[in-house]
Amino acid sequence: MLGIFKEKLVNAPKELNSPASLNSSNNKPKLSHEILHNFMSNNSSNAFCMNFGHDALLAYSPLNQPSIHQRLFSGVDNIYCVFLGSLHNLSMLNKQYGLSKGTNEAMFIIEAYRTLRDRGPYPADQVLKELEGSFGFVIYDNKDGTVFVASGSNGQIGLYWGIAADGSVVVSENLELIKASCAKSFAPFPTGCMFHSEHGLLSFEHPTKKMKAMPRIDSEGVMCGANFNVDSQSRNPMMPRVGSEANWATWG
Repeated sequence: MLGIFKEKLVNAPKELNSPASLNSSNNKPKLSHEILHNFMSNNSSNAFCMNFGHDALLAYSPLNQPSIHQRLFSGVDNIYCVFLGSLHNLSMLNKQYGLSKGTNEAMFIIEAYRTLRDRGPYPADQVLKELEGSFGFVIYDNKDGTVFVASGSNGQIGLYWGIAADGSVVVSENLELIKASCAKSFAPFPTGCMFHSEHGLLSFEHPTKKMKAMPRIDSEGVMCGANFNVDSQSRNPMMPRVGSEANWATWG
């Protein structure tokens, strides 16, 4: 999976961008089209890409061999989702949302996102806490031009994010692709967290706490992006409920 989103769409944490990326002579960050070329050339012939103008793209390649973790892609009403992993309680969730039994995880995530975007009755952190299993997903809402990323709390699905040469945010589960694409400007996407392109990073496990950036130092002693952890000494306002403008699409 690969998502690339231009800087004007995504307000990424500034700590992701390492000055060492520009100073390295061996490994410099790549431009978006170079990253996409690498992804497509290194994956199976059934990999595909969707471009949304010049601002966003999603690329996807199905698994070539059986795995307990799925890769799924779905698009409904101009909302697109790449989902990695599996939800143990999908049947219950589909019933709760009034969806058919054949609805897979990616389709469910889109429906849940759309419900919450359109002033659903639950805050986003509560919805994500109800997802039982291993998951990581990226949503691009082409109607609103927004990006939503989340990673499950058990850490079994690892996502990574970084900054490309043109300032775009790159998201993938492929660590080697992220390293080659973003040089020193990358980090693991924090587990138990969700990110919205306009309003930033939030822990859905601890929604009342702020996130704190901790510098990452690589084996060469160079600063390499940042890890993001929950700041136990901080406090965020509670996420507003139904009737508020704040939800998956517009919390803040």
